[in-house]
Amino acid sequence: MSEIKETELNIRAVKENLHEVTGRIEALLEETECPMKIRMQIELSVEEIFINIASYAYGEDGGDVCIRASLSQDAKEITITFIDTGIQYDPLSNEDPDVTLSAQERRIGGLGIFLTRKSMDELAYEYSEGRNILTMKKKLGV
Repeated sequence: MSEIKETELNIRAVKENLHEVTGRIEALLEETECPMKIRMQIELSVEEIFINIASYAYGEDGGDVCIRASLSQDAKEITITFIDTGIQYDPLSNEDPDVTLSAQERRIGGLGIFLTRKSMDELAYEYSEGRNILTMKKKLGV
């Protein structure tokens, strides 16, 4: 039986660290035969969630985020979990933006989580012991 491939990154939640975060996920996906379209959906979702945490979870003092990613034993699914101790916030509780409206008519915000919802197979949020925990899963199509 093959072992599950996983990675964990504890990093400062600042936009400048996005490259390191996406690089870690890319490295894990390189071990699969994941199609480019699915890989790009995963990377876009990771970027959206990380940038939201970096932008809104903490005040001026900032904070850290833990990102855990693992491939299933058969390397057909990836699970990525973001854990932060910032302001309690469930991004899944927001209504989807009305994408039938023009950009000028639409209210600001919400498009990134909307795209993440459309791109990933599963999204779950919980708040536990002072931590925001967002988990997303995607079948790799291999």
